[in-house]
Amino acid sequence: MEKQLQRRGAEAVWINFYTIFRKEVSRIFRIWTQTILPPVITQSLYFVIFGGFVGSQIPDINGISYMAFIVPGLVMMAVITSAFQNVVGSFFGAKFQKNIDELLVSPTPNWVIIAGYVMGGVFRGILVGLIVYLVSAFFTHPQVYNFGIVLLFILLTAVLFSVGGLVNAIFARKFDDVQIIPTFVLTPLTYLGGVFYSIHRLPEFWQGVSRLNPVLYMIDGFRYGFFGFSDVPIIWSASMLIGLTVVMVAWANWLLWRGVGMKS
Repeated sequence: MEKQLQRRGAEAVWINFYTIFRKEVSRIFRIWTQTILPPVITQSLYFVIFGGFVGSQIPDINGISYMAFIVPGLVMMAVITSAFQNVVGSFFGAKFQKNIDELLVSPTPNWVIIAGYVMGGVFRGILVGLIVYLVSAFFTHPQVYNFGIVLLFILLTAVLFSVGGLVNAIFARKFDDVQIIPTFVLTPLTYLGGVFYSIHRLPEFWQGVSRLNPVLYMIDGFRYGFFGFSDVPIIWSASMLIGLTVVMVAWANWLLWRGVGMKS
């Protein structure tokens, strides 16, 4: 009897997770002109402008053409923005319409709610990142040095910023709050995170400033997976990314447990 109850409990958890995740995936493809197309077009323009026009005037970096050098950064930029925006938009929409209340009062554990929404963000982030990577083949010959490192960094980054989107949505009280973090935090950090340059090309002072940017370690570690070189030790990048992910997941779980932002 006890085993049957445990089995039913596990099935209920799986059904709850799958339902949330399926809803998120359906939403992504239902409004694909908003969720998939814009970031692909934007990144394609970066390839044309920075890779083609500007990059043709920039010498190779560690034997890699500038066009190929920016591919990992642009892919990671697409992953970061897509994963974050998917969760913050979806969760805040459910909160604004009071749909989330039904989920919160149900027996569904908070970690299942987090996992469902986060995996939806991860799916969109990696899907858009994959499309951007395929688009890069029209401009250069992409290569992969270590697929395991590539997979580790893209997955953890997508998880981290999906959870970040969830936290943003929890605190948001109006639609304008949804755009504050992407506009004033994510965009500057991403552009200054080594997408278009190696920090070794910067003066020593600005190299030190750049090392305070957590996005640098994500992009740099991801780039290592493509070319086998990095500006900072790969173990530092992986450790920081894992640590930030654990902290953010724990924070999101605590916020849901306390009901922060859910009580009007």
